[in-house]
Amino acid sequence: MREEPRLRVAAFRPDDERLTAAVELLDSLGADPVPDPMLAVEPTDGAPRSDADYVVLTSKTGVELAADAGWSPGGATVCAIGDATAAALREAGYTVDVVPEEFSSSGLVRRLEAEVAGARIEVARSDHGSVVLTDGLEAAGAYVHETVLYRLVRPPESGESAELAAAGELDAALFTSSLTVRHFLAAAEERGIREDAVAGLRDATVGTIGKPTKETAENAGIAVDVVPDRADFEALACEVVEAAAPTHRE
Repeated sequence: MREEPRLRVAAFRPDDERLTAAVELLDSLGADPVPDPMLAVEPTDGAPRSDADYVVLTSKTGVELAADAGWSPGGATVCAIGDATAAALREAGYTVDVVPEEFSSSGLVRRLEAEVAGARIEVARSDHGSVVLTDGLEAAGAYVHETVLYRLVRPPESGESAELAAAGELDAALFTSSLTVRHFLAAAEERGIREDAVAGLRDATVGTIGKPTKETAENAGIAVDVVPDRADFEALACEVVEAAAPTHRE
């Protein structure tokens, strides 16, 4: 019996333990991983303020940088967007007070809006954080200060997935943020294959984490097939591989 070819699935996570875990997960699902990091972290040497009533951390990377800087929340209410961020805070020795049901900026705004009027809120994150969070908290009457802990840049060597998509050889793509979409398109543009890469993704199964990422992709002409209810990479990978398998090209 002829063995079915494995799905080629692109993952765009930063080139650290997250990409390693993504490759292992995809391999365990019977897919052929295409690790193509679209994000690299450049720390700013900043640290969250310690005089706020609430402090919001939005990523594991931000938590690690804050901990490395010796940050102390003092008496602040510590808020984490997502289980991974909350777990990183606890691992670093911090108490986590608030994790919204919906792991998103709008989810945290809804969780806090009734209680933050007049409060000082420190938001510590990357330079690509959504204004939905800061604008929403300000609209709720809070005084919001933002500290950029790190910048997210595109690794110069990124783009293998764009080449595969342009050649019609990519079966699925896993976009984890709007920035991964923009960096994928920039890598394709750099190679002069943006139009072909977008066309190639129309024949692939495309998954995104969250509606904002979906909107970014669709606004660029990329059709999105899967948006998991749970906003994490494992759910994204599992649902995309399952969706792609029945239509896998021979």
